[in-house]
Amino acid sequence: MIDYLRDPQEITRCSFELVRCECDVSALAPRAAEVAVRLVHACGMTDILDDLAWGGEVAEAGAAALAGGAPVITDARMVAEGITRRFLPADNEVLCPLQDPALPARAHAAGTTRSAAAVELWRPDLAGAVVAIGNAPTALFRLLEILAEGAPKPAAILAFPVGFIGAAESKEALIAAGTGVPYVTLRGRRGGSALAAAGVNALALAAS
Repeated sequence: MIDYLRDPQEITRCSFELVRCECDVSALAPRAAEVAVRLVHACGMTDILDDLAWGGEVAEAGAAALAGGAPVITDARMVAEGITRRFLPADNEVLCPLQDPALPARAHAAGTTRSAAAVELWRPDLAGAVVAIGNAPTALFRLLEILAEGAPKPAAILAFPVGFIGAAESKEALIAAGTGVPYVTLRGRRGGSALAAAGVNALALAAS
């Protein structure tokens, strides 16, 4: 048999021990540092620390929102499935309206993606929510547009859209927007659902 570590608890313990040994997060506040550690753990790349951009006290704001029962709104089912429900401190709802049957027609009429069209369905739950974007740059762009139009503000934005078209640009738009909403994002093309879900899990643990 191949000799490898099998015990799940020991794998987790050793993984986070290595992340903390290899990453210097001393410049971050304690809760933000824990978010950063979980982001590195989710992707296996210690160098993302240099590209993380922080706006406001996102860890504190997001943790407080979850502790108060706020929902998590996501742009992709992969993000929703990556959120560990037992970590959520108030049995928080995890909302992802991407499968709404009306979305294809909405997107076609607006000349945009289903992910961007789905953002319109976020409005009733957006106030005080934790938003986690792990796939679609168009969702982040559209979120910024509706916030500029006066939509209710979420408590925190975890922005990790990934890809070659619009991903880096959407994250720079978030940084430049001055929405007043605390955020964390990863500059450049890198991102993904695992990072967005890891960010939510970190906030949930901080809220417990």
